[in-house]
Amino acid sequence: MLLRGLPLFPLETVLFPGGQLALRIFEVRYLHMIRACQSANAPFGVVRLRKGREVSAAGLEESIEPVGTLATLQDVQTAQAGLLNVRSLGQQRFRVVHSERAKYGLWVADVERIDDDQKIPVPAELEPLVQGLVTVSAQLQNRGLPGLPEPHQFDDCGWVANRWAEMLPMPGELKQQLMMLDSPLLRLELVGDTLDRLGVLK
Repeated sequence: MLLRGLPLFPLETVLFPGGQLALRIFEVRYLHMIRACQSANAPFGVVRLRKGREVSAAGLEESIEPVGTLATLQDVQTAQAGLLNVRSLGQQRFRVVHSERAKYGLWVADVERIDDDQKIPVPAELEPLVQGLVTVSAQLQNRGLPGLPEPHQFDDCGWVANRWAEMLPMPGELKQQLMMLDSPLLRLELVGDTLDRLGVLK
């Protein structure tokens, strides 16, 4: 089933399902988009930029990845005239079927939703990734920083993999590849390989 005319927000980062995204909105195309989504209680799509910049510039070519994530608004605050502070939450992944640039340069697309990750328990050999994430969550809370999005699902491969992938210092194209994987177990295994290379859990 297609979701037609979805407004898109191309970014240089990747939004994972269940992830939190904070934005400062000042471009006309996105001010209109956020207000329209807020009024209609509708989602928008977050896609990674393959080419181009987050802030529009004349003559600058833009292209986007074929898979993104639906985002729902959690909070919209007017910081000053022409500036919005927005918090949103990643939901379901989608695949772009057709996209085009509309008024003010806003991307809109017809998309098909991708099934949510299958719930798969974390196997015993990957349990250190869970314990490491629990430690990170506690450290964030102790410092008074925003914690991991709730509800916590430390027993689920996909949720644990997504939270680590958001935090890892890796190129955007690699995060995109992880997000696009259909197997949450494989995603967690690859995250574990990256953590081993970085020595994060040692």
